[in-house]
Amino acid sequence: MHSGRNYRFLEFLMWTRRDIYWLLLLALIPTVLYQYSGWRWLAIPWVPVALIGTAAAFIAGFKNNATYARAWEARQIWGGIVNSSRTWGIMVRDYVRCKDAALVHYELIYRHIAWLTALRFQMREPRAWENTKTQANSKEYSNYYTIPEWETNLADELNAYLSESDKAYILTKKNRATQIIALQSKRLKELNEAGAIDPLFYVEMENLLKDFYDHQGKSERIKNFPYPRQFASINLFFIRLFVFMVPFGMLKEFEKLGDHAVWLTIPFSVIVSWVFTSLEAIGSSTENPFEGGANDIPITSISRNIEIDLREMLDEEELPPAIQPKNNILM
Repeated sequence: MHSGRNYRFLEFLMWTRRDIYWLLLLALIPTVLYQYSGWRWLAIPWVPVALIGTAAAFIAGFKNNATYARAWEARQIWGGIVNSSRTWGIMVRDYVRCKDAALVHYELIYRHIAWLTALRFQMREPRAWENTKTQANSKEYSNYYTIPEWETNLADELNAYLSESDKAYILTKKNRATQIIALQSKRLKELNEAGAIDPLFYVEMENLLKDFYDHQGKSERIKNFPYPRQFASINLFFIRLFVFMVPFGMLKEFEKLGDHAVWLTIPFSVIVSWVFTSLEAIGSSTENPFEGGANDIPITSISRNIEIDLREMLDEEELPPAIQPKNNILM
């Protein structure tokens, strides 16, 4: 997530500079051939170009609106995780009453932090349709920040939150986050049977575990079901067709202004095409809100803030620092 007031124009140019290079070349070649080789047949009427541009603008707007909705839904889901996690903390602290209550509180809260850790690692696993490692624009900007889940491994991260037996068990499972919640439920059942939790409180805490599964499932739905490929593909095809045709459609239009005005085709073609390719790049950078891109939901930072809140409920004083943005990018 970009945490600054906005992207600086130079940042945006750097992000899209690869597009600008080939757009410049695409505009330069037909203009030179038209002016120096006498290939007047290269010019095409502007009307069909404008019609294709209208269609491209429509489908680009549709895609960007849909991908923004995916990103906003993802943020709402993780906002729900924040709220439910705080509720879990106070329930553990106030509902669990037994001889070794402090140790049980520590166990249940730290296991929940382990769930957050496993979930964020699962959300950062790459998918074939994601863009951060493949799209030129995304790779360009990825040099300015780091993705913690790609720099460390889950086994090491879980050392601080789970016992050795629990960690060994969890690491044998495919969906680690799911099994951590299952361990929480098993432990609550044991505490209820031992009389450490009132039956009514036990039901409330089990319902909260259900909410965690609900949040996890919604996150997995967004992660594992991409923005429909047919819409993404037609958006890409329309925009590429339009930007290819733009310089050919502008040749005659600028020639009307004078003998040398045809050279204005190059800068204006690049500007018009850049607007459309930038719309495509913005939509692509937003459609997968957990992939590790610069515009993703900052699930690492959210998880750390939850951890700080929960550990403060245990009256701990040595707390991890909040994650800070790197080059205005918060992960």
